[in-house]
Amino acid sequence: MCGIVGYTGNNNAAEILVNGLKNLEYRGYDSAGIAVLNEHKLDLYKSKGSLNKLEEKLDNNGKILAGTGIGHTRWATHGVPSDYNSHPHSDCNGKITIVHNGIIENYQDLKEDLFAKGHKFDSRTDSEVVAHLLEDFYDGDMVQALIEVDKLLEGSYAIVAISDDEPETIYGLKKDSPLVAGIGNQENYLASDIPALLSKTKDFYIFEDDEIAKVNRDRIEFYNLQGELLEKDLFEADWDADMVDKQGYDHFMLKEINEQPDVARRIMADRFTESDIDLGDIEEILAGDYKKVMITACGTAYHSGLIGRFLIEEFADIPVEVEVASELRYKKNFIDKNTLMIVVSQSGETADTLAALRLAKEKGARVVALTNSIGSSVDRESDASFQLMAGPEISVASTKAYVAMVLVFYLLSLKLGKLNDNISEARLKELIDDLKRLPYRIQETISEFAEISKEIAEAIKEYRSVFFIGRNIDYALALEGALKLKEISYIHAEAHPAGELKHGSLALIEDGVPVFAITTREKVAKKTLSNIEEVMARGGQVNLITAKNIEYDKIEVDNKLVLPEIDNIWSSVLAAIPLQLISYYTALELGRNIDKPRNLAKSVTVE
Repeated sequence: MCGIVGYTGNNNAAEILVNGLKNLEYRGYDSAGIAVLNEHKLDLYKSKGSLNKLEEKLDNNGKILAGTGIGHTRWATHGVPSDYNSHPHSDCNGKITIVHNGIIENYQDLKEDLFAKGHKFDSRTDSEVVAHLLEDFYDGDMVQALIEVDKLLEGSYAIVAISDDEPETIYGLKKDSPLVAGIGNQENYLASDIPALLSKTKDFYIFEDDEIAKVNRDRIEFYNLQGELLEKDLFEADWDADMVDKQGYDHFMLKEINEQPDVARRIMADRFTESDIDLGDIEEILAGDYKKVMITACGTAYHSGLIGRFLIEEFADIPVEVEVASELRYKKNFIDKNTLMIVVSQSGETADTLAALRLAKEKGARVVALTNSIGSSVDRESDASFQLMAGPEISVASTKAYVAMVLVFYLLSLKLGKLNDNISEARLKELIDDLKRLPYRIQETISEFAEISKEIAEAIKEYRSVFFIGRNIDYALALEGALKLKEISYIHAEAHPAGELKHGSLALIEDGVPVFAITTREKVAKKTLSNIEEVMARGGQVNLITAKNIEYDKIEVDNKLVLPEIDNIWSSVLAAIPLQLISYYTALELGRNIDKPRNLAKSVTVE
């Protein structure tokens, strides 16, 4: 959930570290700090709050001439946000300094042992124990010291360390928390995420669990926990630096909403013959004789999985379960070799989703991953993965990655239907023709609903609660709409199956309360209409999002948003867009920090 950058080279380390951390701001943080080595002198600069405050501290200290350093943005898990709890952390003598992402689960026991040996601590974090453990084990060989420390640690961690004995070297250790090494020209890097370094390099080594890297300005060496030198494959990122730039938009979220037509085009490029879909290596796994499909994910990805369930059951006629990844491991499950597991994670590093993936593999299931991060843990550990090709998504509130996930579920469900002889060739050809038009319909939806979204935002911004209702697949959309609104506007928002309103929530509907009703499927439209009338009878302000061929002429709602004409099967993609726009403009009206909402992180790498 935090950000790490390390650098060694001939340039200004402090400047490179801060710029790299700025590229990781989307991960969320409450404090920041850097440590730089100039010859054998180690200097720490730490600050609660934004990177701007850290930069002010650096400016007050004049030009900092150092070629090696490490930096960190912290999201508090142990110890309140403060200067003293901010990373980096040092040992008792100030000779070894570390930054850490993850959680050291046994830090209290380790801390007691270190106290007994006379160690003194400056913070209340779990991370500081790592610096003191390294102090105990370091005898000039940092790789061996990290090996010994790894034996004692329980939990998840990406650790980057420097020592004033080695002013041109940085070290990294990874277990269950992402870490990459970037390759430069007479300079090299470590980072928790590729976007931190895209302006510097596109060439990376991806850490596997239990690997240690020794990084000099002209060499990167990897070791296993036996101290043996490893051979690593180079990974070339196909993302561009301008992908992590706003390019004239006020916020990344608005930019990413407007990128959705191109995302759809990339996902579907070269996927179609006249009457079939080519999914490459995944097809071998999809062709298995499965008794059921299980989908697991968190947050927005979970909502895409709910839509995936409806699609797979409809097109492929296979029973589907959808589980929140953080709950899956703690309940009785029926995963076995006859289960196709689909895991969904934008970052590919979501801790709970990764744990669910590993559980599924232990049980013998085949695992397909949907992820936006090539080389991520989810990508590497699944049997096959489908890349979302959304490009870096910087805003914490997911938009283009969500639509990408839903589109991929359409492709997977249609392919499963074809493999199961559940879709005729003629019907599949019709659906493929529609799919090819979908990027244009997405663009049309964005353009058509921008202005009315602003008007609705103005109308709902002062209300304390907003409700979203839908039936069938539309309930999954309602859940996503409620999540989008609450996470960036901070307005309380709830989603309910439309038929459940009368079982309790209708008591909360009174004069003016905003209700968003989503209905894109004809088979449930009349039932949802009855629920809308119940809301209107109690004075609710109804905003209806509906498909073009559903008749609602006899009902006068406050706002009616009619999606562009397309087969209703695809309306689940289009209906998400006005929900995104309304959430964005509501947050804008309220002056919220849209791309970095309070208390939230983009990549949740702790359980």
